[in-house]
Amino acid sequence: MDGRQTGRADEIAIEVRDLHKSFGQLEVLKGVSLTARRGDVIAIIGGSGSGKSTMLRCMNFLEKPASGEIIVGGETVKMRPDGSPADRRQIERIRTKLAMVFQSFNLWSNRTLLENVIEVPVHVLKVPRAEATRQARALLARVGLAEKESTYPLFLSGGQQQRAAIARALAVNPDVMLFDEPTSALDPELVSEVLQVIKDLAAEGRTMIIVTHEMSFARDVASNVLFLYQGQIEEQGPPEQVLGNPQTDRLKKFLQSVT
Repeated sequence: MDGRQTGRADEIAIEVRDLHKSFGQLEVLKGVSLTARRGDVIAIIGGSGSGKSTMLRCMNFLEKPASGEIIVGGETVKMRPDGSPADRRQIERIRTKLAMVFQSFNLWSNRTLLENVIEVPVHVLKVPRAEATRQARALLARVGLAEKESTYPLFLSGGQQQRAAIARALAVNPDVMLFDEPTSALDPELVSEVLQVIKDLAAEGRTMIIVTHEMSFARDVASNVLFLYQGQIEEQGPPEQVLGNPQTDRLKKFLQSVT
């Protein structure tokens, strides 16, 4: 299973239009929009409570948007008035195109790494077990865990668990990978090994949307950076512009606080 993107380089992989989301009386997203073309790496930055993770979770309907549109590979997700998916089969199909890597790993603790990686291909995508196993072993090798395939997550470092989670996400060969602060739960000495795997994926042309607090990583890898403040996009553009020449006082203060 190879990581190369197919189709035109300017083809839109995912688009979010005027997304709103509230939790009770608290409006968390106030009309945010995003467009990622194939091969784009979009970094979403901002302070705690700015709506970064909520925006990401709405993209694959782990959270229900209040309103707005989400378009994946040219296909608009059908939503009911309350924001829930109107077509369960459609959302199940679209979710196979959007693989998410969480900050807390979310590996199945009672399964080995190999079993974690083959679970969705075998049981959801109906890939023959032998083929899924072959692909899983290749993916574990790709993230530097070939010798750990029979190990349970409990016996791995946080960095190893997160690399395994990335292998599991890659196993569905997604069109877009969503990363929700993939290094925030790691000890500092383990951050670089996970970031290197993500950098390698970017170099392969993977389309990725990454919520991150690693500014140097965003500068090196992202093609576009979005700065969220209180549920709105305050600034966006290439990293050299957003991170190198911030225009608003809010972004300047935020960058000073994380450097």
